Amino acid sequence: MQGSGMGSSQPDGRHAIILAAGAGSRLSDVEPVKPLTLVHGRPLLLHVLDALASAGATGATIVVGHRADAISAILGDAPIPATPVHNADWASAPNGVSVLAAANAVRPGSFLCMSDHLIDPLLPQRLLAGAQAPLSLAIDRRLGHPWVDEADVTRVRTEGRAIRAIGKGLCIYDAYDTGLFLIGPELIAALRARSGPSLSDGVAALARQGLAEAVDVGDSPWLDVDDARALALARRKWRD
Repeated sequence: MQGSGMGSSQPDGRHAIILAAGAGSRLSDVEPVKPLTLVHGRPLLLHVLDALASAGATGATIVVGHRADAISAILGDAPIPATPVHNADWASAPNGVSVLAAANAVRPGSFLCMSDHLIDPLLPQRLLAGAQAPLSLAIDRRLGHPWVDEADVTRVRTEGRAIRAIGKGLCIYDAYDTGLFLIGPELIAALRARSGPSLSDGVAALARQGLAEAVDVGDSPWLDVDDARALALARRKWRD
């Protein structure tokens, strides 16, 4: 795979795209606006932005949908300038459509992350250090880790750095998708070529072209706060 310097700095600072449009139905009984769920007194979304800012992000685009007003209202507390962009199809379309809503903000080497994934600051730093392809996905090879919901996590099958398959239903896999990527215009083109795409659809399309890679981020902590169990775990175990 040809190196393309995707981990190098962007001339005007590295941008981040955060997907925060979904309803978060698995956590709705606890918190009706999942990105605003508090862990140690700070909303999940701001934890994500804190980690990315520490890794060099200087601005962010937040894709909103469900309770867009409430999410937009906290962006003034973000560690970097953050602008909301609305996904009008948030209630019915897969998450690739949310990525497309932020297409105008995507440039080579942009971070892409989920708004409900707690990530240690070391994780994006390791991704940056290892990234070489137009799309780089931070993966965790610690199969069976107690923080991971095996039934819901997105699974990845790799061959060296190459991504061979990605999806929640994979039977054969050797890594977990941590929810953090470095992306560029190639992902936008791959998503636009499909009708109602998921993010995994776009990743798989680039992988078939040799344009996507997996970067092992070792033991860097991360946690998908997708349900009440994960939230309780985050409040007990996560360290700022």
